[in-house]
Amino acid sequence: MNIPTAEQPKTLEQQATQPATQTATQPASQAAPQPATQAAPQAATQLGGRRAAVLITTLILAVLSFQLNASMVTPALPHIGAFFGESPESVAQVQSMFFLAGAIAGPVIGRWSDFIGRRTALLLVLGIMGAGTILCIVAPTLPILVTGRFLQGVSSAVFALSYIVLNENLPARLFGTSVGIIAAVNGGVGGVDGYFGGLMAETLGFQSIFVAVLVLTVIAVVCVLKVVPNGRPATTTGSMDWWGAGSLSLFLVFLTYFVSTGSSAGWLSPAALGLLAGSIAAFTAFWFIEKKRSTPLVAIHHLRSRQVWPVIATTVLTLAGIFAIINFTVVLLSQDSASGFGLSASLSALLFLTPAALIGVFAAPLAGWIADRRGWIRTVRLGTAASLACAIVAALFASNQLAVLIAIAALGIFYNGFFLTSINGLSVLLSPKEAPAALPGINGASFGIGASLGVVVVAPFAGLGTAAGYSAALWISVSITAAAFLAGLFIAAPKGEKI
Repeated sequence: MNIPTAEQPKTLEQQATQPATQTATQPASQAAPQPATQAAPQAATQLGGRRAAVLITTLILAVLSFQLNASMVTPALPHIGAFFGESPESVAQVQSMFFLAGAIAGPVIGRWSDFIGRRTALLLVLGIMGAGTILCIVAPTLPILVTGRFLQGVSSAVFALSYIVLNENLPARLFGTSVGIIAAVNGGVGGVDGYFGGLMAETLGFQSIFVAVLVLTVIAVVCVLKVVPNGRPATTTGSMDWWGAGSLSLFLVFLTYFVSTGSSAGWLSPAALGLLAGSIAAFTAFWFIEKKRSTPLVAIHHLRSRQVWPVIATTVLTLAGIFAIINFTVVLLSQDSASGFGLSASLSALLFLTPAALIGVFAAPLAGWIADRRGWIRTVRLGTAASLACAIVAALFASNQLAVLIAIAALGIFYNGFFLTSINGLSVLLSPKEAPAALPGINGASFGIGASLGVVVVAPFAGLGTAAGYSAALWISVSITAAAFLAGLFIAAPKGEKI
């Protein structure tokens, strides 16, 4: 094991404060620095026009393979339970194992792609997902189906990989918009994918969903082979830090189960405390391993810099605050006939879930276009500030159906569009030069952690089924989102971007 010398390289925060060098051929009118997207000059590989459109389309197919696995299966869960004769608690593993695998795969495979190349990594995760999908189609028992879902969840890494591929192969003027397009897919297909998932489960059986996903995956593999450039980043040296990857994976597993167990059995229960101790031990091991590795998963001095920890903190807190509002508290509130709006499940989804998802499809590419021209820091702050304002409106007028509907729809612009696009773009732009996939991978895992934490925190209040309980849950989410906005103020600007 190589021990780093006492002399440490400058942190990215220090590098970011250095003025950008103006080339001799640059006109004076262009001297003002613009947001940078490439970590290193790659003019020879930058794509434009039709080739850029084909690359973006290919990556959309890859991320859709994951996203449809996430969104279309949710309404099919009752059908899966009935098919295998299992309880809802057992069937919940179909989704929980899928997202747990995604949380682990993002940081690990993302960083591994620095050594094996982006195309190889994309083919790897799509291949694993394809194998898992076949297992889901033929699964004779629920445990085998859950195993297949875990393998499918590995494909979550396609999001981080796609953002990096865009950064390395597209010119700066296209990067933001393309990130917005991929981020829009992360919110689903305009809210209709869940509807079709339920329809297919009812008419053709839940296996038909996996057949459709498998076909899409095969198409995505062929396109990746033909379109995505091969090779590994020129700035990468050394070898993959598997000890760091293992300890980080253990931390994510312990943390996920701690959140789940704490919410069900109590935060001070022996099981929860044991999982908390495991989380602390795993993260401590990760910290000491990273300090001694010559090519760590992510260097400790980067974790302490303003270009890494505020991005992760902002992601976790924003997801905890806003996700809980959209996907938990408002769902319960809208369907509660005694203390809420008394809507049916389908009408609730149509009014409170579909508009935000559909609006996000159009808002995300616009947010990326604005970020490229006005700055990524300004865009992420606008997204968090406006999302906070929407959360406050929902909390202030929790008893007014129209006000809540407008607030949630506006989150389609500022949360699904501006925040998700800008935070994903920043994770690429601020990742260490020697580990360009490290921060996007870790930030991807932060999405699941934040969403889980948010639901767990508000569940005891929203679960009361009273007006006071819903109000308390919404104001807790407001407080968490306010903390996210404050964390976002600490994010350092990408090199060349002025705040």
